[in-house]
Amino acid sequence: MITSGSSYRDVADTIRRAIHEGVYPRGSLLPNEDQLAAELHVNRATVNKALRILKSEGLVYVHMGVGTYVHKLPPLLRDAAVRHSRAHRERGGVRGSLASELAQLGYELTSANMVGPGRPPADVAEVLGVDPDTDSVIVRARRMKAEDVPIQIAISYIPRTIADGTPIAELDPGVGGISSRLAELGYAQVELEENIRVRPPTPDEARFLRMIPDQWVYEIFHIGWTASDQAVKVTTYVMPTYQWNLRYRYPADPS
Repeated sequence: MITSGSSYRDVADTIRRAIHEGVYPRGSLLPNEDQLAAELHVNRATVNKALRILKSEGLVYVHMGVGTYVHKLPPLLRDAAVRHSRAHRERGGVRGSLASELAQLGYELTSANMVGPGRPPADVAEVLGVDPDTDSVIVRARRMKAEDVPIQIAISYIPRTIADGTPIAELDPGVGGISSRLAELGYAQVELEENIRVRPPTPDEARFLRMIPDQWVYEIFHIGWTASDQAVKVTTYVMPTYQWNLRYRYPADPS
């Protein structure tokens, strides 16, 4: 219960609960700070501090000159145990796992893509066994939005010895994306490895993802291995932590 002596954390809890209960629906404009202060029987400074917490959580954001909005998208689930199956990434004729996941939720995926030969970062070159000082890989850089909300930056690297002259090197790789094309070329990925860290976004990442200084990203370093233990694809994903829930399921005793 909010009282005149309530802390800004109590106020943040109350507003957060109202959002989750649909009092303030996703994508809606919140009452202004004076209105919220009157409704919650606290002063405006307390509301302002409460909203700062919710902004850092990614639950609300400020549209300059208009007001504070509830973030349009709820957190999205990235289920690593199922998202890389062929049936999942080709469902409905889409171009990969993310498109399949968003379509299932009723969201539209848009992606600005750049594809071409390039030099891999040193850590990528080491995993793929290619030269970091020449254009030894096909680089597929994608900046992705759902319902016009930026949600992810993904950059994939595939050795040119595999990708040159194939749809992997083209803007549209076809149904199922590059993983399906790799399988068709005899490089099916049978084991996937993901190394995850949490860090602040770079200035460029923050601009695209519309992030503020208090927010952080997941950086996922994803490797696809073949049955012969050859790494054939490395993808780095940069994703706002508030926008994504990560889920992993695997055997308790892999041996």
